Amino acid sequence: MKIFFLGSSEFACPSLNSLALSSHQVLGVLTQPDRPKGRGQRFTPSPVKRLALEKNLPLFQPEKVRDPSTVEHLRSLQPDVLVVVAYGQILPPAVLAIPPRGCVNVHASLLPKYRGAAPIARAILQGEQRTGVSTLFMDAGMDTGPILLVEESDISPTDTTGTLQERLSHIGASLLLRTLDELDKETLRPREQDEAQSTYAPKIEKAEARIDWTRSARQLSFLLRAFDPSPGAFTFWNGRVLKLFRPSWEDREAAERPGTVLEASSDRLRIATLHGDLFVQELQMESRPRMGVREFLRGHALRAGEVLVGK
Repeated sequence: MKIFFLGSSEFACPSLNSLALSSHQVLGVLTQPDRPKGRGQRFTPSPVKRLALEKNLPLFQPEKVRDPSTVEHLRSLQPDVLVVVAYGQILPPAVLAIPPRGCVNVHASLLPKYRGAAPIARAILQGEQRTGVSTLFMDAGMDTGPILLVEESDISPTDTTGTLQERLSHIGASLLLRTLDELDKETLRPREQDEAQSTYAPKIEKAEARIDWTRSARQLSFLLRAFDPSPGAFTFWNGRVLKLFRPSWEDREAAERPGTVLEASSDRLRIATLHGDLFVQELQMESRPRMGVREFLRGHALRAGEVLVGK
């Protein structure tokens, strides 16, 4: 089939790579324009743009996919299917109507749960033990179209958004090819989503990553994992932002003030919460690289008894 691909983030790259290596014809790739990024605010291409250039695929970067010139260009290519993976913009009805075989989306959740922009982080934040990838036909709603295929995956106690995204991106690439093959053979059986079971996974806001030490150690371990690698769950020490990573936790009735450092050894920090202790193996001071506790303590005099300030 003739495929046109829309995607932007790292999650989309395995799907594009699999399509480029498949028997399907990739007519082109549409991704977000280069955006300013980092402290220097240099214009940076999306991961999908870098891959498309590497594969010598025709590349398009309109500011808005709904621009009439963009819609007309997509129509002129006459794709059989539009494939959309973590693109970052909602497709207007004029674009959804272009391909005769439909628009197929790869979404990193077990729909109808966690519709929206941040399904992986939200699943970890809620303490889910299983998630997965769904392919679906797109409609005018936000991840509301008929489900095509689903594959599940465990969420391990050490999974972060980064590790889970990597694993699900490859599951999604394989599921996409299966979906397209079945679509080509006309063996797919789309099923409508159960609206009563739907939940929403909105975009992560940086303010959500600020640690509230009056939450339980278990809840904070979810927070640290959900916001790893970005934006990084943070607290304050000596008036500076301190990000914490690689958590574990232990349940106990706490007597110390929440946020108190109980142990600062070469291997870990142990920090009191309202209920239980949070253990941390990696830290990052603002404007400094991320490092293990041993390395961090060589350059920073963080000691037991000090209090980290959250909300």
